[in-house]
Amino acid sequence: MTAGYPFVRRVILPALVLVLAGHAPAVAQTGEWTAPRTTFGQPDLQGVWDFATITPLERPERFGDRAVMTAEESAAYESERFELVDHDTDEGAEFVCKGTGNYNEFWYDRGFGDVVEQRRTSLIVDPPNGRIPPRAPGAGPAGRRPRGFDAWDSRGIAERCIAGFNTGPPMMPSAYNNYVQLIQTSDYVVVFNEMIHDPRIVPLDGRAHLAGRIPQWLGNSRGRWEGETLVIETTNFYGDTAFTENHSASASMKVTERFTAIDADTLRYEFTVEDPDTWTRPWTAVVRMTRSDTPIYEYACHEGNYGMLNILSGARAQEDASSR
Repeated sequence: MTAGYPFVRRVILPALVLVLAGHAPAVAQTGEWTAPRTTFGQPDLQGVWDFATITPLERPERFGDRAVMTAEESAAYESERFELVDHDTDEGAEFVCKGTGNYNEFWYDRGFGDVVEQRRTSLIVDPPNGRIPPRAPGAGPAGRRPRGFDAWDSRGIAERCIAGFNTGPPMMPSAYNNYVQLIQTSDYVVVFNEMIHDPRIVPLDGRAHLAGRIPQWLGNSRGRWEGETLVIETTNFYGDTAFTENHSASASMKVTERFTAIDADTLRYEFTVEDPDTWTRPWTAVVRMTRSDTPIYEYACHEGNYGMLNILSGARAQEDASSR
């Protein structure tokens, strides 16, 4: 799979300015900052946004009820995380890849430095303990769903290049390609993720969701404006998404996303997950997005799908060897 090329983005290439039409004089005030408007009157959220961070989704138990770390705790946490996943050491590669080959650390863009700046103990802000609520009765175990190697459809959708593991909804910060582009017209907004180049074209005209019998890989999204905030509600999930795979959620999940400009270079991205078949209550997380001066790049995944062929061929070879 194609990595996020953080070094190329930030060092090798000169800054590229993404020119987006539709700016007009600002008319809305948020605190001391004046938010710009499009020519059709909406808050202008257009651009490419970086949502990389190593702030954990759930609050580590050692922080208890505290929402913010001390500066010393934040620096120590960042160092611990880097040592754990550093692909340039045998220990980090073993933790992540269990001895298989993978990218070295050059290709990763996890957001180190962000946790030191904000010092939050979790992305989850509700429940107040910063943790995902308990599982609902009959929901089954939490965590990533087990996958076999019997056939192509026994592997996850990211390996099959259907949807990226940070594509969403909701968009969850991950190892690389943590970039999304927002494009607006008067009637639609496009949420375009760099990971496996997945676009969601979201109507803003108040139309109803699709009938429940029509599921989609990225769900069925409908948007509206609530003052300065773009609200997108998504239902009708096919069942397997990057999010449901990692958190064992059900197809009845509903995700509500809220995008709010905090200043010219910062978006507050908030999402609420509701799934009574999985959790005892809804829960909400907040991710800070920062403006990027580079465009979305092509994500080739594994072209020709040779990666899936090699995965299954390797499984057959292991079976053959074990049967001798």
